[in-house]
Amino acid sequence: MAMRFAKLIALSEPKISALLPKSNDAAIVFSRLVSTNCTTQNTGEGAKMDYQDFQKWCNGGGLFHKSACIHPSARIEVGAVVHSESVVGANVYVGTGNVVGPSVTIGQSTRTGYNVVLSNCTVGDFCVIHHGVCIGQDGFGFFVDEQGRMVKKPQCLKARIGNYVEIGASTCIDRGSWRDTAVGDHTKIDNLVQIGHNVEIGKNCMLCGQVGVAGSVTIGDYVILGGRVSIKDHVCVASKVRLAANSCVTKNISEAGDYGGFPAMPIHEWRKQVVSARQTSKEFWHNKKKKLVSDISIPST
Repeated sequence: MAMRFAKLIALSEPKISALLPKSNDAAIVFSRLVSTNCTTQNTGEGAKMDYQDFQKWCNGGGLFHKSACIHPSARIEVGAVVHSESVVGANVYVGTGNVVGPSVTIGQSTRTGYNVVLSNCTVGDFCVIHHGVCIGQDGFGFFVDEQGRMVKKPQCLKARIGNYVEIGASTCIDRGSWRDTAVGDHTKIDNLVQIGHNVEIGKNCMLCGQVGVAGSVTIGDYVILGGRVSIKDHVCVASKVRLAANSCVTKNISEAGDYGGFPAMPIHEWRKQVVSARQTSKEFWHNKKKKLVSDISIPST
């Protein structure tokens, strides 16, 4: 039997929704636009969630908070939850098991896979976010206080994902502490990539599998990071830099070009070092073998 829909209702104040008649008909409710400023989730008695404020979304069967602003063409699959004051754009697909946290914004035509968690972030238009991605969780920041205790540094800013960005499965992007974490337009990120808090990545970059970018790193445009590249915290990498797989960046790279090794250096220097090390090792073992044969040889009679 075809489901009957209530007419669209535009609300200027969320409290008006309490006056609506209760029925079994699905309703599409638009709330007023909300601020995208960072909000801190409270804990304790005042933070208890009123599950009566969640309703079933007509297109897909997921749940949404009555204060969320969702375009009618968005699809929220069964098992997904859109929390309060979030904004979901046109033709967005929210997969099963997704959690869209409070005040999260998702741009038009973005698609998310299974078990994606979005919190404290904004996601641009036409993005693809694969299974198990986590965006906007706290960064890894601690310090030792005067009493010798490990204290967590405040992590209260956001992660901003640009347009046409693709993020591979099980990748994590932390939110910022002193500046927003940002990923530029058209950047492509592979599976199992860790991007720390306060990192800024330019446009049209490519990060291959198992790359690790420590906190407060700045990466320019058109940068390519090979598999398992690691970048030390507070390092700047210029635009149009390419890093070979397994490289480790320990200091700023200010000129475009190809780099590799540990620590990362211009690729031709790294290759010379590799060849020199191999030759030295080969000569060492050749001389050692020659000496061993000479020591055990039987003198002629």
